[in-house]
Amino acid sequence: MSYRSALSYVLSSTVEPCAEQTGASGRFPRASVAALAEAGLLGLTVSPHLGGGGLGLVEAADVVTQVSRACPATGAVLRSHYAAVACVEAYGTPWLRRRIAEGHHLSTLALTDDGGDDGGPSGVAPPAGSTATRTGDVVALRARKRDVVGAGEADSYVWSSRPDDGSDRPVLWLVPADAPRLFVPARPDGAGPRGSCTSTVCADPVLVPASARLGRKGGRRDDVLGTVLEWLATLPATGPALAERVGAEALT
Repeated sequence: MSYRSALSYVLSSTVEPCAEQTGASGRFPRASVAALAEAGLLGLTVSPHLGGGGLGLVEAADVVTQVSRACPATGAVLRSHYAAVACVEAYGTPWLRRRIAEGHHLSTLALTDDGGDDGGPSGVAPPAGSTATRTGDVVALRARKRDVVGAGEADSYVWSSRPDDGSDRPVLWLVPADAPRLFVPARPDGAGPRGSCTSTVCADPVLVPASARLGRKGGRRDDVLGTVLEWLATLPATGPALAERVGAEALT
């Protein structure tokens, strides 16, 4: 079955029927996300060698566009997931990539710092608030991220911070949602579509292995931020999704 056929079925059978209730109740569109996972659409861009669809940015943008028309909340969740997966696909482990391909893992972006300042006309707080302190093979991440789509619902966060190695380029980390001292306020406080669970995520601090850093292959440091920016520039963006994009650009 082509991705378009799978998408058409999921839209008509689940996403569209659930959209009104999602918007009215403000609850996470769990049934719609589960249906997308079962149809293989969460793993659309993962390598076919690991069970994914093997497709790219153009197809992902098509899926996000159609899903967003039916249910803005589900579209916002899917958009952030695809942008995060682009990093995981390039730099993550085969085990995690296979989990995504099988529909068992939802990821999202945590890029925009809440520094207690609106950061100027863009409304994006300055990136100086996120810190990464390395001790041996353990890194302590401390930050307060705002406008995180799927906060408290995703299985992992692609998390930005100041560099941990004295360089001048911000870095990204893969932070598991069940990491100790990672928490989400009880009530969503972001500006995302109702039901997208757009909220603040806090690390106070969160300890991750140094290997959780994304963007290193064979000792070489790749432009992982460039990967995020490419996807965010192409995937349809409104509201906090646009803030994610501007927030990522502010890190460069």
